Amino acid sequence: MVDSFELQDEIQALQELDTYSIPNERDLNQEDPERLLEAAVEAVAESSDAITEPDVFDVYRSLLKQSDAVPGFIMSKLLDSISSGLQFELDATLREIEQGDQQGYMSHKTPLEMYVFLLQWFVIAAEKVKVPEEGEVGSVAPASKSKRGRGRGRGGASRSAGRSAAARRNDRVLRLQTQRIWTTTAEREAFVGCLTRPAYHITENEQYMKSQDIKLGIYKIICLAVKHHGHSMSVQIAVMQSLQFYEHLSEPMAECLTYLAKEFDHAQLGDEILLLRIPKASCFAKFLVKFAELAPRSILKQLSLLLGQLDSDSYPMRIAIVEVIGYLIVELANSAGGDAVDIKQTQKQVKGLYDLLLERIMDISSYVRMKVLAVLSRLCEMKSKFPKQRLAVTRAAVAALEDKAASVRKNAAALLVKLLTSHPYGLMHGGMLELDTWEGEYIAVRDELAKVEGIVGNSVQQDAEGEGGDGDDEDQMDVDGGDTDPNEDDDEEDSDEEEDDEDDEEGEDDAQPMDEDEEHPEPARKKKKARPSKLKPRKSQLDVTAVNNEQAALAALEGNQILHLRLRKKYYAEALNFIRQIEGAMDIMAQLLGSTNKPEVLEAMEFFRVAYEYKFASAMLKGIRSRLLECYRNLYFEALPDIQDAKAQVNRIAKNMVERTYDATLAELTSLEEMLRIMMEDGQIHQDVIAKLWQVYSADRLLPKAQRRGAIIILGMLALAKRSVLTDRVDTMLRIGLGPLGKADLTLARYTCVALQRLNGSAKKIKGSLLDKTLRIEMDSPIFHKLQDAVLHPCRSRDWFGLAEQAINTVYALGEHPDVLCDDLIKKLTIRTFSREPAPKPNPQSEADPDAMDEDNPEANGSDDAISRGPTQEEDKGKDKDLGDAFELSQLLFVVGHVAIKHIVFLELVEREWKRQKDEKQTDGEELDQVAGNAEDEIGERIAGVRETELLYGPESLLAIYGPMIVHVCGSPHKFKNRTLRAAATLSFSKFLCVSSQFCDQHHRLLFKILETSKDANIRGNIVIALGDVAVSFSNIIDENSNELYKGLSDNDLVVKKNTLMVLTHLILNGMIKVKGQLGEMAKCLEDPEPRISDLAKLFFTELSTKENAIYNNLPDVISHLSTGDHAVDEETFQSTLKYIFTFIEKEKQAENVVEKLCQRFRLSEEPRQWRDIAFCLSLLPFKSDRSVKKLIEGLQFYRDKLHEPVVFERFTEILAKARQNKSKDKPDSELNEFEQILEEHKKQGEEDQALEKRVEGKKAAAKKRATTRKRRSSVVGPTPPS
Repeated sequence: MVDSFELQDEIQALQELDTYSIPNERDLNQEDPERLLEAAVEAVAESSDAITEPDVFDVYRSLLKQSDAVPGFIMSKLLDSISSGLQFELDATLREIEQGDQQGYMSHKTPLEMYVFLLQWFVIAAEKVKVPEEGEVGSVAPASKSKRGRGRGRGGASRSAGRSAAARRNDRVLRLQTQRIWTTTAEREAFVGCLTRPAYHITENEQYMKSQDIKLGIYKIICLAVKHHGHSMSVQIAVMQSLQFYEHLSEPMAECLTYLAKEFDHAQLGDEILLLRIPKASCFAKFLVKFAELAPRSILKQLSLLLGQLDSDSYPMRIAIVEVIGYLIVELANSAGGDAVDIKQTQKQVKGLYDLLLERIMDISSYVRMKVLAVLSRLCEMKSKFPKQRLAVTRAAVAALEDKAASVRKNAAALLVKLLTSHPYGLMHGGMLELDTWEGEYIAVRDELAKVEGIVGNSVQQDAEGEGGDGDDEDQMDVDGGDTDPNEDDDEEDSDEEEDDEDDEEGEDDAQPMDEDEEHPEPARKKKKARPSKLKPRKSQLDVTAVNNEQAALAALEGNQILHLRLRKKYYAEALNFIRQIEGAMDIMAQLLGSTNKPEVLEAMEFFRVAYEYKFASAMLKGIRSRLLECYRNLYFEALPDIQDAKAQVNRIAKNMVERTYDATLAELTSLEEMLRIMMEDGQIHQDVIAKLWQVYSADRLLPKAQRRGAIIILGMLALAKRSVLTDRVDTMLRIGLGPLGKADLTLARYTCVALQRLNGSAKKIKGSLLDKTLRIEMDSPIFHKLQDAVLHPCRSRDWFGLAEQAINTVYALGEHPDVLCDDLIKKLTIRTFSREPAPKPNPQSEADPDAMDEDNPEANGSDDAISRGPTQEEDKGKDKDLGDAFELSQLLFVVGHVAIKHIVFLELVEREWKRQKDEKQTDGEELDQVAGNAEDEIGERIAGVRETELLYGPESLLAIYGPMIVHVCGSPHKFKNRTLRAAATLSFSKFLCVSSQFCDQHHRLLFKILETSKDANIRGNIVIALGDVAVSFSNIIDENSNELYKGLSDNDLVVKKNTLMVLTHLILNGMIKVKGQLGEMAKCLEDPEPRISDLAKLFFTELSTKENAIYNNLPDVISHLSTGDHAVDEETFQSTLKYIFTFIEKEKQAENVVEKLCQRFRLSEEPRQWRDIAFCLSLLPFKSDRSVKKLIEGLQFYRDKLHEPVVFERFTEILAKARQNKSKDKPDSELNEFEQILEEHKKQGEEDQALEKRVEGKKAAAKKRATTRKRRSSVVGPTPPS
């Protein structure tokens, strides 16, 4: 056995590892450490007491002393051996302690000390463990930076596992009753310290403290040492040192103290640490915040001392105290309960804490002010609203909007948004905060209260009229907004609040918005005055009427009428105060829209969005549009003061404008176009910027495609306001956009065509006006030659279709006779398509701009977007080779279809021009006016005739040739399988349907057939949009087949479903098609998993509700559609859908009729599912009037036999509860009670009937079974032979 092992001496000697003496130390450079360890492990495994043998103990010590030379897997074995030996020794000790064998368990003292000594040494030595070589078992040591990969990963994991195992082992040892074995304090302290020191050592490594297992093990060790071994002072010192020297331990130490208080019922240590000061404020601040979050009650005990830190010079400490106060308010609000005294005390504490927070809004540090606002935002989410404190918070937030720090202003705006979304005034008016509505209600309640109080005062004491009148004057608050000053109203409301403050009612939430001064003392005073007043007059002077009035008034008072009115008045007063404060913030918030700080602007926009949703009148009157323009101007288009070079300023602004177009969606480009048009009209775009944009567009040097495209996009937008931006640069556009660069980049050519269209001006047509300010150009202009060349240029890119569309648009927008050019274009495309010789393939090398690089001219024209060449008949074996290319046919059909639709628009312009010429020729006079009117009618009929009969059916019409061709291609999918061809043909077919009602009537069914059978989602999506256009032209034809259109709502493709929903929304809301029971399909979209679909559906029903009785009239069809038949949805979806739709049934008369219709529906329903659905719909109605209740009772005969269904009966129970909440004077209470009894009786009767029916069915089944058995037996036995 090791001679005289003294744990304290060994620990002391271990401090100087180099001089630490080991009697039988082994040299690992000469001996194999693995072989040495195996011998020691075998000895310990045979008997845990073997650790006391000098050879064994010295082997362990030698390995630990020279750990930097020991491989990682050997250290892992070493740890396993120490842990196993300690476990066996610990188990033996515990057994002998339970047996009371003192000599036995005292014999384990030295082995236990040796094991914990080795375990402590291992934790320290593990940092020096050698990294495992390739193929070795994972090490406990960390891998060096030069040795990555598997070894490092395994080593880190093993080391972490070793730490966790050591912590768990020490946890078990600390549960030992050490006072029995180590009788002296010094010995016991040394043993326990040997277990806690490794824990503290592990905490110093931030990586280890990220492991939840390691943290929990360390917490248990520290807590057991404090709870069972008197280590409170040592742990306190260790915690303080950890907070001072290790920043990462701030939150873990707070978690440890919370664990100690909750799991070990020892909160004193946390309280003592709070009394001390840590020199490093930032660490202590983090500790305080975490401790307040986990154990706010412990912080609350020492709050008076901690509040002194609000005057600390360190702003992190002040921030921490602010967060601590927030957690304390949450704790007090959530734990409020008990008797009235406790509640009042809690409310007083909450008020004081709120006051402290609001004081910190004036802190000199912007970080502290920002944190205060963030904490207040978090407090808004509490269930307890504290209305008076919220009003004070709102005032502080509005004031903070003018803070000099942008981050504070941003948090103030966010706080106002949170105050709006969580306001406590949702019990009235659906949560909307419309000022006029609330003012009107406040005046009504105030007048009613004054009337009731006047009756009480007049009937009790005639002499008190003057006094009562004064009281009324004091209690009034003018909120008309017409003859009174709103500031006076605010002052009066504030005075009400001050009276409430005197009575300590500040902490009340919205459930108890009452104040003692208003509710109780005043009626008490009036009662006291009433008694002596009855004794003074003689009987002859006694007013019997007054006495009767007094009794009635006192009865009303006893019925809490006055109390209820006072509460309502106070509720409205507080709401008005809040609304006015938010209204007062509108001007400041509008200024924030022009800030250069992006987060601040975003919060301001969010505020206006939320305020608009809550119906603040000023939300849309504060010029969001102009402020948004100002915001963009400040961010992108204004010169920066720190840039002195004017050229650099121009370059920066032009670059910003072009960059706005990068990856922009169509909606974003439309918004940008409107914004730039307004700015150009206001003269905010400098000519130098426009010149720079032209320079970018026409640059000969290599530019990225997006940059050149962006320049012409912006120029086209600016030309909407000022045509001269383009007029002098037409040659440049033709040379660049429709020249070699445009042929290489078809998107550039397309946007160039869009810009060219702006040459005719952007004056919008006024309905009924004959004026036409558009500019028309002769057809021999180079513009049209370039456009025709661009369309006819051989190309196989998808971008060609966009270019061709805009080129034709440009021809019809600028040309005097666009039909001439389009006729020629169609003929040339036809010749190219149906020519027997193959179409010439584009040669990228010959057509490319010789000076262009990849940015402007890709290697293959349209290689990125190229369409795979469709199968031609020359390539298909076994087919006739006398047919053209599918892609060229697609181009031809696309152009034909687009020319047809544009020619309709052109005919309308011709009609307007003819009418204008007629108008100029006529002179004044009634007869001439009448003649002119007839002439205009003739012109309209003539143009309609051309459109109806000549365009698609005229003998000289070019388009008439292609109508049958398009119908043939669309109707023969087995012949024409090319996707591009089918898409182009379908699109052109849709446009042809818009031209002539005759053509539409003949062929529209084919379009519905394609919609039903096509597998191409793009084709289906285009057809849906086209059907909307056809419906606008010939609504009666589409209206007859509207059922086919609704099928798109069930399409699996999101785009098709969205297009269908948008088209139907447009057609229904504008009265172009009638709703014939299909509204249920629209209602299904309310619960669509895709937010865009559900939002569009909600928008549709919101707009539909503005139409007279539209939802009410279709409600029965919606219920039937969703509840029964093939279109039925599950019950959960049905309930959520109808819950939303029933919010639009607001009129009481409508509700009464719905009750009657739903009750009658029970009679025709046979399935329990339908009963449940109808009952649920009934429960959604408000039942505010007695007539609705009577309708329900009268319909008892229809649903009494359905009440045995549990869900149905539950719904009727909900309806009864809702009806009883009705505050109407005519509420039929007796009838409701009787109705409830009847429901119970019918429920029981129905249950009995159901049970009887089941028994009868069971008996029938048994009898049938017996009869079948007898019949089977008789058939087996056969007939009996005659005797």
